[in-house]
Amino acid sequence: MAEQTLRTLMRTTDIVVAGFFSPAAVAAVGLADVYARLPLWLGLGVGDGAIALSSQDTGSGADANRDQAVTWAITIGIVVGLPFVLFGLLFSYTAIEVLGAESEVVRIGGLYLAVVLISAPAYHLTLIGARSIQGTGDTRTPMYVNGAANVLNIVGTVSLAFGLGPLPELSVIGIAVATAVSDTLAALALVAVIARPKGELSLVRPADLTIAKQLIVISAPRVAEGLTEVVAEFPFNAILLAFGTEVNAAYHIGRRMEQQIASPLARGYATAANIIAGQSLGRGEPRKAYFDGWAAAGLATLTVGGLGLALVAGAEWFVLVFTRDPATIEYAVGFARAYGIAAVFIALYVVIAGSLRGGSETVSPFLAKLSGMVVFMLGISYVFGIRLEYGVVAAYVALVADYAWRNLVVGAVYYRRNWLDRGTRMMSDRGSIGGDED
Repeated sequence: MAEQTLRTLMRTTDIVVAGFFSPAAVAAVGLADVYARLPLWLGLGVGDGAIALSSQDTGSGADANRDQAVTWAITIGIVVGLPFVLFGLLFSYTAIEVLGAESEVVRIGGLYLAVVLISAPAYHLTLIGARSIQGTGDTRTPMYVNGAANVLNIVGTVSLAFGLGPLPELSVIGIAVATAVSDTLAALALVAVIARPKGELSLVRPADLTIAKQLIVISAPRVAEGLTEVVAEFPFNAILLAFGTEVNAAYHIGRRMEQQIASPLARGYATAANIIAGQSLGRGEPRKAYFDGWAAAGLATLTVGGLGLALVAGAEWFVLVFTRDPATIEYAVGFARAYGIAAVFIALYVVIAGSLRGGSETVSPFLAKLSGMVVFMLGISYVFGIRLEYGVVAAYVALVADYAWRNLVVGAVYYRRNWLDRGTRMMSDRGSIGGDED
C-alpha cells in the first residue's frame, strides 16, 4: 500500500505541477496519459500472469516452474514494449490531435507522450519484476525499489519543470523526462534483485512452452481489460471535451484525487488478495483462498469507503490543490464527489478481481469492465449527457453506475467458486502440484 501511495503521489504531482502552467497543460498531461496507459495495461496484464504463477508455484514449492514463468514474463514484457517506442516517436502529436484537443494541448501533449513512451520497455520490466517478486510473498523489496524511484520522480518533476538549482527549466516536458528516467532506473534495480545469486528467484533460459502458454492465457484477458479501459477513454474524453477543455481538465483532476486518496489502499488489498489466493491454492487450501478473499473485500470496503466519504466532504478544498481556475474548480468538485461515492464500489471490485486472478481467473473481470464501461460509462454519458442534454451531470452518474455493475458480475463468479478449480487444474497441467519438479 505504501508503494501504491507513492506511485499515485507521483502521478498526482504531475497534475499539480501541470496546473501551475495552464488548464491546457493539465488537459495535455491527462490526454497523453490515456495513451501512456497502453503500456501500463500490457505490463500489468503480463505482470498479473506472473504474480499468479509465481504465488501458486511458491505455495506448491515448484521453484523451477516459477523461475520459468518469471523469465518468460520479463522476456514478453521487453518485446511488447518496443512498438510503443516507435509509436511515441512517430505518432504522438497525431494521437493527441485525433481526440479533438485544441492546438496548444496537442503541442504540449504530443511532446510529453513521445518522451514517456520511450521508456515503455523499462516500465514493463518494472511492473512485471515487482509482481514476480511479490508472488513469492516479498512485498517489501518492490516497495523499496519503486518507492525510491517514485521519490526521485517527484523531485525530478518539480526540479525539471521549474528549473530548480542547476537543472534546466523544461516546463511540462520536465514531468515526462523525470518519469522516463525513474522508470528506467527502477527496471534495472528490479532485474538486479531477481538475478542476484542468493535471491528467491532466478532468471533462466525460457524453454517450457506449457508455462509460456499459461502465462499468455492468464495475461491476455487482463491486457484486454486494460485496453478496453484505454479505448473507452477516447470517446469518453471526446464527450467531455464537447463540454469544454475545463470539463476535461476537471475530470482528470477528480480522477487523480480518487486515485491518490482511495486507490492505493484498494490496489494494496487487491495485490494481497491475489498473493494469498495463489499461495493458498498452491498449498492445496482452496477453502482458505475463498474465505480470505471475502475478508479482504470486506476490509477494503470499510476502509476505502471511509476515505471516499472524506473525499466527498472535502472535495472543494482538495480541488484547490490542483487548480485555481474558477470554471475548472466547479466541475472538478463534481467529479471528485462522484469518485468519492464510487470509491466503495471500486475497492470491492478490484479486491474480488484480485482474488480471482490469484486463481488464474481473468476473463470475468474483463467482461465486467467491458460491459460496465460500454453500457454505463459511455452509454449514460452520451445518451443523457449529449442527446438528452443533461450535460456533465450524466458523466458523474455514469462513473458510479459503471463500478456498481462490475461488482455484480465478478461477485457472482467469485461466489460460484469455479475459479478455484481452474487454478488447481492449471497447476496440475504444468506439473506444479506436489513440490519442486527438480
